[in-house]
Amino acid sequence: MSSMRIVTTPMCQRILELAGINDYIVSSNPDKINGDITVTLSETKTSSRSIKIKLNTFSQITESVKKLTEIFETTPLKYEITNLIYSKNNNEKIKIKVYSNFLKEIVEDMGFTIVHENYDYIVYPDYMKDKILDEIKDNVKVVEVPSHKNAPSDPIKRAEMRYNILERNLCTKH
Repeated sequence: MSSMRIVTTPMCQRILELAGINDYIVSSNPDKINGDITVTLSETKTSSRSIKIKLNTFSQITESVKKLTEIFETTPLKYEITNLIYSKNNNEKIKIKVYSNFLKEIVEDMGFTIVHENYDYIVYPDYMKDKILDEIKDNVKVVEVPSHKNAPSDPIKRAEMRYNILERNLCTKH
């Protein structure tokens, strides 16, 4: 498979490394590179033949590494995801209104209850701050989470940062 030209975006580069893939081209615009296959985030639009991966939750990162090792028949590097040790016991009692799919996946993974009304918190990505200002009421707490451009490009560090922000702000005793 070494003759295959693999193209990836900067956001997915670390996952290729973890999957034991060493020979690839990194491009912010993979359609401009003449490659055989592109590895991109699931939401990335591309006209080239591609493998779409998700990197929002710890399990998605692990699944993406596994998927790439199976497709490219490589041996993954030994890596450890410091999956946060937090108690999900009371998380389902906390009601959260979430803006954006990537945050919804993380909030669900942490065991919180997602609702559209009568919520305790609003969780939103930094780029939506202006849109949610009208919804902020006195008794509702808000948690802003960095989006891709304001977070580490390493997907593991990015996930750890987001989980930590949510755990610090949402996992309070009710």
